[in-house]
Amino acid sequence: MKREIIITADGSKTIQIKDWEEQYHSKHGAIQEAYHVFIKNGLELFKDTKLNILEIGFGTGLNALITLKESERLLLDIEYTGVEAYPISKEEHIKLDHISTLQAESLNGCFDSMHNSPWEQKVSITRNFKLRKEKKDFSEIDSKNAFDLIYFDAFGARVQPELWTVAIFKKMYDALRTKGYLVTYSAKGSVRRAMQEVGFVVERLPGPPGKREMLRGQKV
Repeated sequence: MKREIIITADGSKTIQIKDWEEQYHSKHGAIQEAYHVFIKNGLELFKDTKLNILEIGFGTGLNALITLKESERLLLDIEYTGVEAYPISKEEHIKLDHISTLQAESLNGCFDSMHNSPWEQKVSITRNFKLRKEKKDFSEIDSKNAFDLIYFDAFGARVQPELWTVAIFKKMYDALRTKGYLVTYSAKGSVRRAMQEVGFVVERLPGPPGKREMLRGQKV
């Protein structure tokens, strides 16, 4: 499907899939959404510890980049797994220019390493941030009790409902350690019920710009 780069409301860029009218991040602000959903309501639950993160939809790498940036402030030692079935191109990575928008020039080499690192291998991006990218469908995830935090950033249920099912959330629940969290921008009732059905304790939280609510689930 045809993809094009668009500028979102906070000045940051994302990729839009024209046929679906769906974006990799919110058109109301890609960076604002990433910070609100995945950092404020996910990463900031942890401090001064070792942390294993699973991202469902590695996409443009924006969530991983911001996590690396904020991990230094939070004194976190992170192992980050990003799952993506359809990686973006090197040309798209360059045009998105997330480094400039974040004013994070010191991380430019790290971000290039994220995109250039081989798939299915763990790579040390910094001393305290290791990345493993896995090129596969979300339905192929079979990890058990491996992660403390999941960023669930799949395309919306409107265009890919098969990614927001009880079966997928059961895989997410199994992949989390006890007391671990899953955070997502979605607030759909069907998503909340699917999460609850597999065992998550689900909170409705204020959403990022352009959305009234989002969801956070915990494995208890």
